[in-house]
Amino acid sequence: MIKVLRILNRFNVGGPTYNVAYLTKYLSADFETKLIGGAKEHSEASSEYILQKMNVPYTIVPQMRRSINPFQDILALWQIIKIIRAYKPDIVHTHAAKAGTLGRMAAIICRVPIIVHTFHGHVFHSYFNSYKTYVFKVIERFFARKTTAIIAISETQKHELGTIYKICKPEKIHIVPLGFDLQKFTENMEEKRGTFRSRYKFNNNTIVIGIVGRLAPVKNHELFIDAIKLCMQKSNKHIQACIIGDGELREYLENYCTKIGIAYSTQNDENHTAPIIFTSWIQDIDYAYAGLDIVCLTSKNEGTPVSLIEAQASGVPVVSTNVGGVQNIVIDKKTALLSENTQDDFSQKLLQLIENEELRKTMSTAAKNNSVEKFHYTRLCKDIETVYKRYIP
Repeated sequence: MIKVLRILNRFNVGGPTYNVAYLTKYLSADFETKLIGGAKEHSEASSEYILQKMNVPYTIVPQMRRSINPFQDILALWQIIKIIRAYKPDIVHTHAAKAGTLGRMAAIICRVPIIVHTFHGHVFHSYFNSYKTYVFKVIERFFARKTTAIIAISETQKHELGTIYKICKPEKIHIVPLGFDLQKFTENMEEKRGTFRSRYKFNNNTIVIGIVGRLAPVKNHELFIDAIKLCMQKSNKHIQACIIGDGELREYLENYCTKIGIAYSTQNDENHTAPIIFTSWIQDIDYAYAGLDIVCLTSKNEGTPVSLIEAQASGVPVVSTNVGGVQNIVIDKKTALLSENTQDDFSQKLLQLIENEELRKTMSTAAKNNSVEKFHYTRLCKDIETVYKRYIP
């Protein structure tokens, strides 16, 4: 049996946790997998409930954190080395940047024969200043030389890693899109829609627009808030918006709403008549998608945004900035309207969907077919097994 040690940055809400959970649970009987990961940040919601629901065992390395702390990072490295020496894996597969650095370093020290790394996104633009970005590129190029195989989650990401940022030679990069269990996003959607909309007391004629994700600078929620305000000024439709998620910018974004003169409520309020509702994280996220009429993404940079996969599976049309791997997930003008990263263009595309109910219905049908066909976890597991077996002697 081939033993795989799978290492994730941290167990916070987001696509990578689902990805490692499916790969840990559903690889064929030829593989045995042990899953470890770092601790979430204080401003983040834990994703451990996902692993617990799926009965996926996992180990937390508490010293492995998102932030750079030399003392904690050395402790985390030592913990991972001890785990590798005890488990004796044939493959170490790291997921995302911090796990990629510490996990690959530990695997190199322990002389693990096969090292695989998945870029779930990257930090080569829109995250840090030019000096930090340069340092990260140098680090990634070093580890790429020591890595057996690199996994990109979209064609666009492969092009960026291999051609634009020159992290490694393109032939070392394998494209394996994310995979999910999308069944819950297709079942009992009318019932779920009623439950969600009654929870927030939305009227039947209210067009509810949502954005799902961490409240972090790269997600560019200011653009979403600006677009909502502009659409409310231009449309006669009754519009409300849900900001689903939480994070370091929560207080800043609430203050931003106040600054530009748009009212908001929070998950702790009983009255939700304000145009914008900060819901925090919603664990039964399939109910949320069922209750939304449009899903937005305003990011400056993305790998494969899970919210757009889930939205399409739920039959919800999308308005998104055209960044990163977005164009590999949606079909422009069929399942989504792709926008430039400007207030004018984004609000124009959003207004187009708000005003045109027939377009929303047409895009809803196309979205369901697109997402379920491309992003099922069985395809993910088969693709990863193919990569592994290519390098196993």
